[in-house]
Amino acid sequence: QVQLLESGGGLVQAGGSLRLSCAASTRAFRNYIIGWFRQAPGKEREFVAAISEYGGSTIYGDSVKGRFTISRDNAKNTVYLQMNSLKPEDTAVYYCAAGAMIKTTIESYRSWGQGTQVTVSS
Repeated sequence: QVQLLESGGGLVQAGGSLRLSCAASTRAFRNYIIGWFRQAPGKEREFVAAISEYGGSTIYGDSVKGRFTISRDNAKNTVYLQMNSLKPEDTAVYYCAAGAMIKTTIESYRSWGQGTQVTVSS
């Protein structure tokens, strides 16, 4: 199925910004809901954001609402996660995933990227 590749992670100071990208291998990408999840050491995987097939609907986890923005450019087979006002608690491996429904649960997504590390220093 669709192959996903995250990029854009790195080290940033608290209050700074990063933009993550999730690139897909096929134009069929536009038929998928794309979600972002994150997982910090010792913690369960947490929902971050998701976007509908053509960008008409977006949802966010409570911890990132107002700071993160998800968007997509289907012509480029890419979904973005703009992360502003970053906090140390945002430190995690960030994963993008493809599914058929715009949900917050891990089980709703079937294809996953390998993740990209985001580290926010104090």
